[in-house]
Amino acid sequence: MGGWGRAASLALLALLAACAAPPPPPEPPLSYPPAARERMLRIAQAEWEEWGRQGSDDPPRAGETEAANFPRVLAYWRAVPEGVAPIARNRALFREGSPDVWREPAWSAAFVSFVLRGAGVDAREFPPSAAHAFYLDALIADAARFPATAPFLPHDVAARAPAVGDLVCADRSAAPLASWRERAAERGRFRPMHCDIVLRVASGRIEAVGGNVRDAVTLSRFPTDATGRLLPRPRGAPQWLAVFENRLGRLPPWAPPPEPRSPGS
Repeated sequence: MGGWGRAASLALLALLAACAAPPPPPEPPLSYPPAARERMLRIAQAEWEEWGRQGSDDPPRAGETEAANFPRVLAYWRAVPEGVAPIARNRALFREGSPDVWREPAWSAAFVSFVLRGAGVDAREFPPSAAHAFYLDALIADAARFPATAPFLPHDVAARAPAVGDLVCADRSAAPLASWRERAAERGRFRPMHCDIVLRVASGRIEAVGGNVRDAVTLSRFPTDATGRLLPRPRGAPQWLAVFENRLGRLPPWAPPPEPRSPGS
């Protein structure tokens, strides 16, 4: 065999060896300082205030189609990789003076992604997405691989009273999942969901802010039982899927090591 033939054979063997090598293990999540959690809450609060401090029970005021809100929603879409097409389409609508600016597609997941990105949480720990289902897939997988260090930990609604900073998430589909654990069987497939960021906890309720609620950034009040757990939602409303415990700034070296446990316990 000539020199060229030997070189080609060695290259082929090297390629085959590389294909047979196992993929590298997933990078463990970073532990963020308390400043990330504080920024997350400040940004969510500030966005709500900029939209006029609207509550879910108040008469609607500022909406997504108003000119003053155009740059706000545009900023949310800039935070997600899927934002290019919606931005291009809605820039054209805005230029034309159309009354349908930002009506499609829904931007609630882009809002949550914007808040986490603005807080300085990297895509490794919170992958921004235009769909709640996809960033929740990543959070659930991270909690399974790294239960001691994942920044967000899923819990069944009956197992955790939401705390400030947590994400409370609901399934908006016609056949909602009974638990976040069922999501593993369809991971990677779209499912209509919605998450809000808890800003306050009071006796008998929590107050959480979300995007694209009544076409705005809106504060919703959700009733809780005597232990602070969320009560079931009415028939026809999105059904609770999970409470995602926010552990930003609550893990070592910023806090004592948590007690060993599995996600959802």
